[in-house]
Amino acid sequence: MTTVLVTGGAGFIGSHACKALSEAGIRAVAFDNLSRGHRAAVKFGPFVAGDVCDAAALDHAFEVHKPDAVIHFAALAYVGESMREPARYYRNNVGGMLTMLEAMQRAGCRKLVFSSSCATYGNAIEIPMKEEHPQAPINPYGFTKLVGERMLVDLAATGAIDFAALRYFNASGADPDGEIGEDHEPETHVIPLILQAAADSTKSFAIFGTDYDTADGTCIRDYVHVSDLASAHVLALRAIMSVMGTAFFNLSYGKGVSVRELVAAVERVTGRTVSVREEMRRAGDPPILIGDACRARSVLSWEPSFTEI
Repeated sequence: MTTVLVTGGAGFIGSHACKALSEAGIRAVAFDNLSRGHRAAVKFGPFVAGDVCDAAALDHAFEVHKPDAVIHFAALAYVGESMREPARYYRNNVGGMLTMLEAMQRAGCRKLVFSSSCATYGNAIEIPMKEEHPQAPINPYGFTKLVGERMLVDLAATGAIDFAALRYFNASGADPDGEIGEDHEPETHVIPLILQAAADSTKSFAIFGTDYDTADGTCIRDYVHVSDLASAHVLALRAIMSVMGTAFFNLSYGKGVSVRELVAAVERVTGRTVSVREEMRRAGDPPILIGDACRARSVLSWEPSFTEI
């Protein structure tokens, strides 16, 4: 049986990936420091408590579990927070990835699936955005993911690693079986925040920026169900375990939804009114992010199942 070390395996996307791996007959070892992940979300394989910046903890995990590959999720991932605390993001996302890559080399493990991001693109020059779109991040989070990609390219050039980097757009949704889902404190993700405002009339939902160059003035994003993201990681893993050397893939649906459209959808589904307050734009937020995932569909045979979200 193939064994995979899943860094950040107790997090939102990482835990869904562990479930998909387990269902595919792959042993998923969740490695997480639980700073933002949840022990209760680790249900589909062994758990190792550890930090990706801790070389000794990583070496121990490789020694005990002898993974054939790594899926690397462990990273701080909030754009706004990265604008306020850039050093923290570089220390964790770049430093942690380097520490993990060095541990892989010591263990003789050379297969990696990297959780990258559309944040590496920055402002859209063309829509939808293909993998060849220029990469010019406008926030520290996006820069840390781009540096991670650069490290992989340089290591691959030496023959040290085979990788697939998955640039996914806005993760959303939760496990259809109800076993795992989103659990953030404080909550920062747009769909849960709108739902909270719908459920509690004392709460309001903040729209950050209503003067963007879009049809209704609010940001537009390409929302991808987390279970579809998880399945893509399984497909990418299978690809690099067989013939693939290095590759980059967008994971997106190719359609955009504005913030105001999300609010309207929640009101329509719940039958409740969402109290909205309009705030200034947040630094680091691009107006539009819509991806082209034709490469993932053709090369990985990725077929999303939850396109109506």
